[in-house]
Amino acid sequence: MDQERIDQRFMAAAIRLARRNEGLTGTNPSVACVLVRDDGEGAYVIASGITAPGGRPHAEPLALAEAGDLAKGATAYVTLEPCAHHGRTPPCAQTLIDAGVARVVTAVVDPDERVNEKGHAMLRAAGVEVSAGCMARDAAEGLAAYLIQKANNRSQVTLKLAVSADGFIGKKGQGQVSITGPVARAQSHLMRARHHAILVGAGTVIEDNPELTCRLPGLEARSPIRILLDPKGRIPLAAKTVQTAGVTRTIMVLGEGVSETHRAALRAQGCEILPCETTDGRVALPELLEDLAAIGIHSVLVEGGAKTAAAFLEEDLVDELMLFAGAVRIGNARDAITSPVGDKQFAAFDERESLALGEDRLTRYTVRRKGR
Repeated sequence: MDQERIDQRFMAAAIRLARRNEGLTGTNPSVACVLVRDDGEGAYVIASGITAPGGRPHAEPLALAEAGDLAKGATAYVTLEPCAHHGRTPPCAQTLIDAGVARVVTAVVDPDERVNEKGHAMLRAAGVEVSAGCMARDAAEGLAAYLIQKANNRSQVTLKLAVSADGFIGKKGQGQVSITGPVARAQSHLMRARHHAILVGAGTVIEDNPELTCRLPGLEARSPIRILLDPKGRIPLAAKTVQTAGVTRTIMVLGEGVSETHRAALRAQGCEILPCETTDGRVALPELLEDLAAIGIHSVLVEGGAKTAAAFLEEDLVDELMLFAGAVRIGNARDAITSPVGDKQFAAFDERESLALGEDRLTRYTVRRKGR
């Protein structure tokens, strides 16, 4: 096996490993480091590390601590360029140097102005061989929230929709309509666990009264922060999301016209209040995403409803589209709610993968950016 294929093999392993802590690492990205040796009988993994929950320690020192003396002369596969600045701990680039690592393979350059090729330069200056850009596009997808926040100063947005076999997402006035089966629903809950926050509009809360939590066995503690868009203060205090705000962090996005009495009642239930700018009575979404990024919420899963989804699409704020195609048919187009994603919207996205989930199918799209 040639070196390029070996590098891709172990970088792919690092990319998969990094997905494990997505949504748990605070404002830091979930990065993985895989340490590999070849003592003449083929390459093998000696240790690995992932950015710890909360963002510290970083992946590299965790992997090096596991490897011990075996790290000397090894190759480190890291999904993001090792940091080069002093913080609470020494730079990861220096930690790799001190451990005697002979070669470092990275996927994505860290756009942080304190790094941005400085980590690579530090390694090279110490005589460490550096190979950058290995599987960069694949790694960038897992790092999208971090990269988008650095580039655009806003949260990354994933829009999730479930569409029936006849092209609808629900029925007017009938609350939540089951479009997908249990396998697809489990995948939806896994998406929630991987995002910092989940966002819906007031209409969805009033119609469906959802919990918006992760209910996969063993992952209940990874329920995302709930963000409820309610510029006019319509969500009732009896809503499940309001009643459980003391258990699962809940942020109410309110317009300036909402009374102080209602705000105080929401706070008494444990809700946080985030004032918002409005345009024609609707939340100004670009400004909202900037505000969310500023408080450390870098990835947002938008789940509903149709008007909220359409608003994010109209503003070109959707970075990833997760489209579930259900096998059921809703019928009766007069009462059905049409999907906000049509040919015009699809034209802005590239299909990346498609998965069969029982009788349903999930297709993942990423926005087509300039230069792709």
